[in-house]
Amino acid sequence: MASSLRHFTGLACFPVPAPAGAGASGATCLLRRYTPDFCAFAALRPVRPAAAFSAANPLASPAEHEQRQQPQQAVPCHGGDPPAPSPSPSPPSPAPLRVGIVGFGNFGQFIAGGIQRQGHAVLAASRSDYSDYCAGRGIRFFTSVDALCEEQPDVLLICSSILSTEAVVRAIPFHKLRPDTIVADVLSVKQFPRNLLLEILPLGFGIVCTHPMFGPESGKNGWGKLPFVYDKVRVTQDGDQAVKCGQFLSIFEQEGCRMVEMSCAEHDRYAAGSQFITHTIGRVLSQLNLKTTPINTKGYESLLQLTRNTVSDSFDLYYGLFMYNINATEQLDNLERAFESVRQMLYGRLHDLLQKQIVERVPMTTISSGKLENSRSNSFAAPPLSRIITEENKHVSSITSVASPTRILQHTACSIGQ
Repeated sequence: MASSLRHFTGLACFPVPAPAGAGASGATCLLRRYTPDFCAFAALRPVRPAAAFSAANPLASPAEHEQRQQPQQAVPCHGGDPPAPSPSPSPPSPAPLRVGIVGFGNFGQFIAGGIQRQGHAVLAASRSDYSDYCAGRGIRFFTSVDALCEEQPDVLLICSSILSTEAVVRAIPFHKLRPDTIVADVLSVKQFPRNLLLEILPLGFGIVCTHPMFGPESGKNGWGKLPFVYDKVRVTQDGDQAVKCGQFLSIFEQEGCRMVEMSCAEHDRYAAGSQFITHTIGRVLSQLNLKTTPINTKGYESLLQLTRNTVSDSFDLYYGLFMYNINATEQLDNLERAFESVRQMLYGRLHDLLQKQIVERVPMTTISSGKLENSRSNSFAAPPLSRIITEENKHVSSITSVASPTRILQHTACSIGQ
C-alpha cells in the first residue's frame, strides 16, 4: 500500500551507498520531480449497473434507461484534446483600381472625380493637353493612348464623343494591355458601342457598357439617387476580372447612384423616348428664341431651363443620339405626327375664321377665303376649311354685318353639319 502511495505521490526510496562509518541499514529517500497523471484515474471510475440504476430511479424515462444500458466510455483527458481551431483570417481587401480614361474632356473629368473619391487611381489620355489640370489633382496624364496602355490599367474607360468613338477604339493598342482588362464606355447610346467592342476586342477582355444618366450640370451637387445604367456584356463569373468589375461598378453605387442593370437594346428603346425627345423639344424651342417675361409661369420657366440645358450640349451629341440609336427616327416621326394632330384639332375649331369676327369685329364679308386657304395650304384641315368658307359666302347675306359670337358659332356648326 505504501509503495502504491509513493508511486502516485511521487515519493520513492532508492538505496544509495552509505558513507564510511554509517550503519548498513541506512537508506536515503529522494523526492522525484514528477507530476502525476490524474487522467489515469478515469478508467478506474466504477460504472453503476443498469439494474441498480432502474431500482434507484423507478420514474426514469425509457430513453434514460436505454442510455444507461449503453457501454460507458472513459472521459478523454483534456491534455489529449486537439487544439481549438484558430479563426481563419479574413480575405484581404482587393487593391484599389487603376482606371485609364480615354478622352478627358468635360465629362471625363467629371467621372474622374467620382473615381478618385472612392480611393481609386486615375490615368488619363486625351488629344488636348490637360497636364496642368491633372497635376493639381493627383491624376497621371499621358499625351497618347499608347503610353497610357503601357501602364496596363485594370479598367479602360472610353469617354469620347459618340461620333468619334469608333475611330478612338480602333486606334487603341489592345496588345499592350493585360488579356483580362475590362473595357467600359459611358456613351448615351448602348447598342452601337456594344457591337463595336464585341467586334474589335480579343476574347479575354471584359466588356461593360454603362450610361450615367446625368452629367456635370445635373450631378454637380452629388450623384445620389441619379440613375446609372449598366450591362455586363462579357465578364467572367469568377476570378480577378469578376472582382475588378464589381469594384468598378461599386464606385457609382458608393456614390449613391440608383443602379439599373439593363440590356443595351432595352436602354436604347427607353432613351429614344426620353432623352432624344427631351433634346429634340429643347432644340425646337431654341429656334423660337424664347425670352423671359414679367409674367413667367412655372411651366414657362421649365421650358426656358430645358432650352438652356439642351443648347449647352454640342449639336454633335444631339446628332449622335439620332444617328446611332435605331429607335430615334421612329420617335421623330411620332413627334411630327403628334404636332400635326394637335394643329388639326385647333383648325377644326375654325380658330382663325372666328377670331376675325369675334376679336377684331370684322364683318364676315371682308374675310378673304383665298387668304385663309393659302395660310393653311400645308395643313390637313385646309380642304374642309375651304369648303366651309365657301358655304359661308353663300349664306353671308343672311347674317348681320356684326353678328353675335353665339350666332356665328351656331351658323358655323350648321355649315359643318351640311
